[in-house]
Amino acid sequence: MKFEKIAAPKGVREYLPPESQAFEWVRQQLISPAKRAGYQLMELPVFEDTSLFNRGVGESTDVVTKEMYTFEDRGGRSITLRPEGTAGVMRAVIEGNLDRGQLPVKVWYSGQFFRAERPQAGRYRQFYQVGIEAIGIDDPALDAEVIAIADQGFKNLGLKNYRLEITSLGDAQSRAAHRVDLMKFVSKLDLDEATRTRSEINPLRIFDDKRPEIKEAMQSAPILMDYLSDYSRDHFEKVKSYLDALGVSYTVNKRMVRGLDYYTGTTFEFVHDDLGAQSGIGGGGRYDGLMEVLGGQALSGIGFGLGVDRALLAAIAENTLPVQDFNSDLFIIPLSLDEKAYVLNLAQEVRRAGFAVEVAFGDRSLKGAMKGADKSGARFVAVIGESERESGDVELKRMSDGTSIRVKISELQKVLEA
Repeated sequence: MKFEKIAAPKGVREYLPPESQAFEWVRQQLISPAKRAGYQLMELPVFEDTSLFNRGVGESTDVVTKEMYTFEDRGGRSITLRPEGTAGVMRAVIEGNLDRGQLPVKVWYSGQFFRAERPQAGRYRQFYQVGIEAIGIDDPALDAEVIAIADQGFKNLGLKNYRLEITSLGDAQSRAAHRVDLMKFVSKLDLDEATRTRSEINPLRIFDDKRPEIKEAMQSAPILMDYLSDYSRDHFEKVKSYLDALGVSYTVNKRMVRGLDYYTGTTFEFVHDDLGAQSGIGGGGRYDGLMEVLGGQALSGIGFGLGVDRALLAAIAENTLPVQDFNSDLFIIPLSLDEKAYVLNLAQEVRRAGFAVEVAFGDRSLKGAMKGADKSGARFVAVIGESERESGDVELKRMSDGTSIRVKISELQKVLEA
């Protein structure tokens, strides 16, 4: 019987060797600034109770109304694959009582997220993000630090053709004053029923509508930043002054709203125009009130999510990926079955010293094994037979130029360190 091949689901971006090395490098560079700033790892489930996202993300958002992967499990519970990270982190902080200890709670996370979108370059149904959250302190200096951490992540990748856009979505007082005038404006627009319903839940969502006719109609709409309370205006000015002090370049985008309802106050997005339509490579903001909505204390928070997939595409576009010359330090070929146990033990010993070591398997001929060594990308190759095992010496071949040196097996680690 001949079985048909099974393909990956549509809209899923897989990373296979050798491209997976570049993917992992990008992910590490993006999150390393957060680790150095004292953020600690939080590992969370990829699925949650659906109500978490309905309540936390916002019922007027495209994420909730159109893009979530929601299903009923065997116990009859409504479960959703996580479309974003902040709501799950907040749920875990509340459930784990982390908000009852030292504040701010500073955590980082990474992994897969899921949205039922139309697949295209840089836009996948399963995508990868790294993110951080700082919860429990309302301080414009903290806002600036969070933004600077994201900015440093992109700088770590060597990216230059990106820009940071920031805005303030104000506090409850600011949004209430703005909503009155915005609703008056929206009521005069010729909107379809679905869009009007969304506007009644959250009129800011219309600013995020990508249809040309809606974008044109909203050009003269009242802008939230013109309605900021004294507190919100002062907070935003301080954020900008701290960013200036940190040397983080930015532009103020008064029309930015982003796609999630929980954002308040400082909000930001990183944009890379080399990526075309899917130009956003990361963003975030403050979400004061979210913890209370999810059943916790009335504590503030700020965070971001950076797209690993899109950051990788940006690094490719700017040609900043490091050259991966070698995958391992040493490739060892045992000449016969008698040397296999010896070689396996030797490989383990060198690995314990911190080096990457591969072993030739499969009882191939020496010629075939050397071909495998060449394809492996190892820096050095050693062939060990009975004479090498008995003498304690081995010929070490440098694969970059083909030169060979005779060294003692006991001193392999010293040679690899050089």
